[in-house]
Amino acid sequence: MNPWDVTSPCTPRCVTHRLPEISTLLTVRRWLALGSVLAGVRRGDLRPHARGVLDALGITLGGNTDLLRVPAGTGTLIVSNHVSWLDIVALLAVDPVGFLAKREVRSWPVIGSLARSCGTRFIARRELRELPAVVAGLADALRAGESVVVFPEGTTWCGSRGGTFRRAAFQAAIDAGAPVRPVTFAYSQGGQPSTVAAFVGDDALLPSLGRVARARDLRIELTAHPQLEPLGDRRELAARAQDIVRSTRVPAHA
Repeated sequence: MNPWDVTSPCTPRCVTHRLPEISTLLTVRRWLALGSVLAGVRRGDLRPHARGVLDALGITLGGNTDLLRVPAGTGTLIVSNHVSWLDIVALLAVDPVGFLAKREVRSWPVIGSLARSCGTRFIARRELRELPAVVAGLADALRAGESVVVFPEGTTWCGSRGGTFRRAAFQAAIDAGAPVRPVTFAYSQGGQPSTVAAFVGDDALLPSLGRVARARDLRIELTAHPQLEPLGDRRELAARAQDIVRSTRVPAHA
């Protein structure tokens, strides 16, 4: 197994609504509002569009999002647990960051257009020979002052403990002398942990989007932790970031 070929035990059977679904009429209104937002997506600052996506779907974004914002010209490696395609939307709603994502994301509805517009670097996860070039390109971006988001677990988890942080991206931070910002995502409905937004296993994006569009009182809690300096080797740095991300992670189910 190579560093990008990762699996989790989570499947679509993990995904459930914590609260009763909203009405069909309200769901249709959400779809129409979402279409209106996506029709206006252009390159540039995507924060208004990402916030529009969340608003259209009735999603509240909370947490200490001010801590995530970084000074202009400061390259930061942002690393987080990975639950849903909504992780990307939430981060774009806070800061104009770039992403490192698997190549398939380019063609996804909703996320694909946002990802392309923010200059996402798309990679073939199964191609080990691409890894050195990916790390070098990521280091160059950080040196140039770009903030880039990486999901080191390598795949999505429904809200359980999560996967081991892969180390490659942390080498880029060390090479560039760039700080690392750990971030934790948590999803809830009615104040209770929820898996409804999870995008796991062999689930398809449109069914996942449909569940989110029908979800009642969905909230994303984004916890941005104090940054880590790129000290030690990549194994140590990845382990430190993983421990911090998990320190505030509340399992949605056992």
